[in-house]
Amino acid sequence: MTQKHILSGDLLVFHDDPFEVPPEDAVQIQSDAALLIENGKITARDSRDILIAAHPEAAHHPHPNRLICPGFIDAHVHYPQTAMIASWGKRLIDWLNTYTFPEEMRFDHPAYAAEISARYLDLTAAHGTTTMASFCTIHPTSVEALFTEAAKRGQRIVAGKTCMDRNAPEGLRDTAQTSYDESKALLEKWHGVGRLSYAITPRFSPTSTPEQLEALGVLWAENPDCLMQTHLSEQVDEIAWVKDLFPNARDYLDTYEAFGLLGERGVYGHAIHLEPREIDRLKDVDAALVHCPTSNTFIGSGLFDMAGLKARGVSTGLATDTGGGSSFSMLRTMAAAYEVAQLNGSVLHAGQLLWLATAGSAKSLHLSDKIGTLEVGMEADIAILDLASTAAIAQRYNNATHHWDRIFPTLMMGDDRAIAEVWIGGAKQILS
Repeated sequence: MTQKHILSGDLLVFHDDPFEVPPEDAVQIQSDAALLIENGKITARDSRDILIAAHPEAAHHPHPNRLICPGFIDAHVHYPQTAMIASWGKRLIDWLNTYTFPEEMRFDHPAYAAEISARYLDLTAAHGTTTMASFCTIHPTSVEALFTEAAKRGQRIVAGKTCMDRNAPEGLRDTAQTSYDESKALLEKWHGVGRLSYAITPRFSPTSTPEQLEALGVLWAENPDCLMQTHLSEQVDEIAWVKDLFPNARDYLDTYEAFGLLGERGVYGHAIHLEPREIDRLKDVDAALVHCPTSNTFIGSGLFDMAGLKARGVSTGLATDTGGGSSFSMLRTMAAAYEVAQLNGSVLHAGQLLWLATAGSAKSLHLSDKIGTLEVGMEADIAILDLASTAAIAQRYNNATHHWDRIFPTLMMGDDRAIAEVWIGGAKQILS
């Protein structure tokens, strides 16, 4: 007999995109409400009393003074950088050469890849993250390890083999042909298996020859239901490097577009220093951008124009960018997004921040029909927030006068202590 669970408390419910309609209309906090979970999905949402009366056999999990949210969705990460997160003092290109590439070389060893995969998924679950889109390394073992560990947990993730055939150390270069062949083999083995999705993954234009970008564009055309993830316009010196490497390109985005790597299912991380043509083309094809605020401030990349891009209707998700980002926490990432917006002259509502970390990121990954909201029929990935998790937050919570006033301090000051409970695929997680 299927075990039923009822989770009761205050529910975070989205009615619309809070960047397109007023946040107070788009996002609602439903008090004394409840969810019914069966077979890994949300099968009912109603008042607490109605659901308990209708399903007396269900296990009841009450959560007073807590907020029941969709699980957080981290739309751009590098799980192989887990062990070297928060490495000191470098700009992007030096940071890659000094810290990232030496660490990524270790992932040709299956045991190490398996160890870091488990560690990464443990750390992110403890911070309320239930889905992520991850770059792996050039080694197929790194992809195999992450997908294998996620499958054991019944976890929905997106990942792909990172492809690089130039401007990287000897141990981290493939070729145009091997990047195509290995990516295709991994895609055919894992894409659509359980809750796993494959993303074709050129790291970024400077580390791929035109031949490799062309090969990956062909692979994407052959498998259009896959995502394609990469980086775009993260730092000004990176953009200058791209211009040197691709002198005939109109701009950075054109180095992807020319090789069939611009499309509706394209996901482009960072996108800070965009040209007007690039914004127009991203909007034209309905591609997604991913804002990585802790990374952008940590390595001095710049300020993402959330207000301007959302006003143009560009699809946008939110991400930690582990390990360029300095935290595994989507709460910390929401706080950083708020701070970056302030520096850019706009203010983000708490409902907008929560939407970015859940429904917005789900939309950017084309998973809105499966995760990102607490609607009936959705997969039961849930993060439950303790809104008074520390003394500092509790004293602010106790002086709050309305829902958003009670929630906002946790978004600004919360960490893993604020994660009261996490459910992945309808199963309650044991948090480390």
